[in-house]
Amino acid sequence: MASSLAVLVSLVCAALASGATGARVELTRVHSDPGVTASQFFREALRRDMHRHNARQLAASDNGTVSATTQSSPNSGEYLMTLAIGTPPLSYAAIADTGSDLIWTQCAPCGSQCQQQPTPLYNPSSSTTFSVLPCDSNLSMCAAALAGATPPPGCACPYNYTYGTGWTSGVQGTETFTFGSTPADQARVPSIAFGCSNATSVDFNGSAGLVGLGRGSLSLVSQLSAPRFSYCLTPYQDTNSTSTLLLGPSAALNDTGVGTTPFVASPAMAPMSTYYYLNLTGISLGTTALSIPPGAFALNADGTGGLIIDSGTTITSLVDAAYQQVRAAVVATLTLPTSADGSAETGFDLCFALPSPTSAPPAMPNMTLHFNGADMVLPADNYMMLDGGLWCLAMQNQTNGARSTLGNYQQQNMHILYDVGQQTLSFAPATCSTL
Repeated sequence: MASSLAVLVSLVCAALASGATGARVELTRVHSDPGVTASQFFREALRRDMHRHNARQLAASDNGTVSATTQSSPNSGEYLMTLAIGTPPLSYAAIADTGSDLIWTQCAPCGSQCQQQPTPLYNPSSSTTFSVLPCDSNLSMCAAALAGATPPPGCACPYNYTYGTGWTSGVQGTETFTFGSTPADQARVPSIAFGCSNATSVDFNGSAGLVGLGRGSLSLVSQLSAPRFSYCLTPYQDTNSTSTLLLGPSAALNDTGVGTTPFVASPAMAPMSTYYYLNLTGISLGTTALSIPPGAFALNADGTGGLIIDSGTTITSLVDAAYQQVRAAVVATLTLPTSADGSAETGFDLCFALPSPTSAPPAMPNMTLHFNGADMVLPADNYMMLDGGLWCLAMQNQTNGARSTLGNYQQQNMHILYDVGQQTLSFAPATCSTL
């Protein structure tokens, strides 16, 4: 699906906050190679999700002390957005992630500590619009360390962004970013604060960096003062179509069957303050409400628990008290034999063996996630995974009391709107390849 804007526009932050247009960006799924089997894809996705979860647990155990260092998981980014940086603009692909804030890209000079990327390295000395971000800027990760002191003249903020499986470091700057992959699409936004990375220890899935879409001040959404953004993720088996990210007033749901639920206030401590929390009150399979303990998804005062929606996690994870109820309900619905070999092959806990590799899976009822004020209805393709003769539950469990996550596999073919002004999430079923 090609990106499109009706006219060529030059957007400043205020324009996205109050203007009549916005930016439309193409998203490409990581590991969308048609030669990769579903089992191979999901084993790798589960590995990335595990790194992401472990990194977040590590961050939470640090009592929110982050300053110029934070933790997330680089290898769990699932969707790449195309954008350009600088003047003249240099195009590159970056992971789009609602579970983090910092915008960054690899910068020249980098030497042996940079990772391979498919596009040339951005060189700030070759751009007429690059500036070093002052240390006392309210977007500087060094501002807290200054504790009100006057920074030395020309002070640049070095940062070290630490992840569960590695790190990236550099200097913060500001630049003009261009969104849209063709001249007819393009929207240019000046003075975006970002990280200019000169050293990285981890391969970020062949991307050149990351664009944070979280709730913190450094995220793209916050810096644009965008009132809302939305995305629509095409089905996993569709390797030909691209997904869509809409930023600003162009993000709107015109679909039928729209549900809206309020965000839960995030804990003040980082990195939990970044996440979009939702109030999940129950789950049904078909017409059967599952016996999930009250408070299974409650967000605790110390930042533990709760449920977040995350574009950078593939598979939904539920606390064990909820997962076991979902698992038992799926087992009770199907008469197929379970497959231990299938579980070993895919990494999923529950897999069934179909009569043959070409057999169609049996009919399954919808699964409904009951949020505060709205129900999200998942067809079988959004919670079961088909690979040849295997039919697997595409969910995993977490320790009771841990954070649950609504992953992007469960979000496929659904138009999802984050209204950051109204602090609500809206969603509706959609054919994302035609959006």
